[in-house]
Amino acid sequence: MSALAGTGALVRLALRRERAVAPWWILLNVGMTLALISYIERQMPTDAVKATYTAVIAKNTFFQALGGGFVEPRLDVLATWRSGGFLYVAAAFAAVMCVVRHTRAEEDAGRAELLRAAGTGRRASLTAALLVAAGISVAGGLSATLTLVASGLGATGAAAYGAAIAVAGWVFAGVAAVAVQLSRSARTATMIGLSVLGVAYVMRYTGDATRQYWLKALSPIGWSHLVRPYQDERWWLLGLPAAVAAGLCVLAYALLDRRDLGAGLVPERLGPASAPGERGPVSVAWRLHRGLLVRWAAGVAVLAAAVAGAGTIAGQLAAAPAASQDLLRSMGWSTGDILDVLLRYMTLIFAHVIALYPVLMVQRLRSEETSGRAEIVLATPTTRLRWAGGHLVLAGLGSAALLAVAGVVHGVLHGLLVGDLATDPPRVLAGVLGHVPAVWCVGAVCVLAYGLLPRASVALSWTVWIMTAALGQVMGPLYGMWAGTPLEPFHYIPNTFAGGPVDARPYLVLFALTAALVTGGLLALRRRDLG
Repeated sequence: MSALAGTGALVRLALRRERAVAPWWILLNVGMTLALISYIERQMPTDAVKATYTAVIAKNTFFQALGGGFVEPRLDVLATWRSGGFLYVAAAFAAVMCVVRHTRAEEDAGRAELLRAAGTGRRASLTAALLVAAGISVAGGLSATLTLVASGLGATGAAAYGAAIAVAGWVFAGVAAVAVQLSRSARTATMIGLSVLGVAYVMRYTGDATRQYWLKALSPIGWSHLVRPYQDERWWLLGLPAAVAAGLCVLAYALLDRRDLGAGLVPERLGPASAPGERGPVSVAWRLHRGLLVRWAAGVAVLAAAVAGAGTIAGQLAAAPAASQDLLRSMGWSTGDILDVLLRYMTLIFAHVIALYPVLMVQRLRSEETSGRAEIVLATPTTRLRWAGGHLVLAGLGSAALLAVAGVVHGVLHGLLVGDLATDPPRVLAGVLGHVPAVWCVGAVCVLAYGLLPRASVALSWTVWIMTAALGQVMGPLYGMWAGTPLEPFHYIPNTFAGGPVDARPYLVLFALTAALVTGGLLALRRRDLG
């Protein structure tokens, strides 16, 4: 039997499963591209305003690095510069998740063994996953290209931009294919793929921020930025990520032929024979998830440090000439206290990012349930409420700890770079920790969804977090809503950087709402069938 036998059938199966996932990635490309074009046209209507904006960016390498590379005062360059820094990473993330979902996750669930028994070849599953991931990457790039052309921008630059998005997905589809062969579980393979993505992004950002461009040239994400759509369109650079992706696929096939189905080439370390320290649900949850929390803490610290570096632009803007002050006013900034305005905005970014942590922790509850591990735990005297409560306690305390990490790192670096080291760290820490009730409220909605609608809980959890970000003050400026909307919990958190007394009522209401939602979710979990 051919090693590729059944590939076509597996491709159709994967596409059928992706119909609930892939359209969202394509919609993200279209939505982000349209939103940034609209934002630039609305906030920078004239060439003079665009020129002022790009001049301000050019003076701060940390802020410039957020978009990646140099920017010119033109709508097409500004739009792709602003969205590219996000969409290249999004394409890579989608490719990693797609390949792992249709390969290692299938082996973990036992479905791959059934398919092999039905006459599919040894390489069919991996080939189907790579074809589907590559196709989704191309579809995402093509959707961005068509959106730019439909908005009246040049077709050549739009094609280069779409190709840069697609090749970012191809490279990390190859990374995921290799990770799948090395690891013995979907979770480990995902961790490897996303860790490589994180390192690639940090290298690209550091290269732009420090002007050590050799770091950017070594980063797979940096290759997409170096294509420079709407500037000089370096088409030849697309060959590098394509070649690397092909090489990674060849390596993945070679490794696949050397391992058994369900096994990984890198053996997993055996755990201890006993766990004397595991005396309850909280300690068990801590042992299961401490690695994830440590990785999150490291990522949050890097993000806080990068944002603090970008914050040096605030000091320059505070003393900017009249044209820059007019630009800031047109974009909704209060120029009299720009440092405090920026601190408020950055703490909201931290809070929205960290709000994803309790969402993922609640999804872990569903994963424990569907994998059968929860049933084993519940066969002991541990009740459902104690089991779930252990995970939720860790989710709540972990969220608060991550906010504290962001507050400490950002506060200290902000004080060193542009503020006052004596006063800034404590007030930044207090401002960041003030978002704990809103972060917990987002997680509480996910708990209710898990208790009432377990099969739809993962999709609902993602929807809750995405809508919270889309309707809030972080994404709101993209469509002219600088104050966000009252439909998300962060809208009600007082701005402690504005000075004056702080109203405690919003905090109390959010805590009460969180308690009610969690209680409802746990009661629903207690009454429904497990699984």
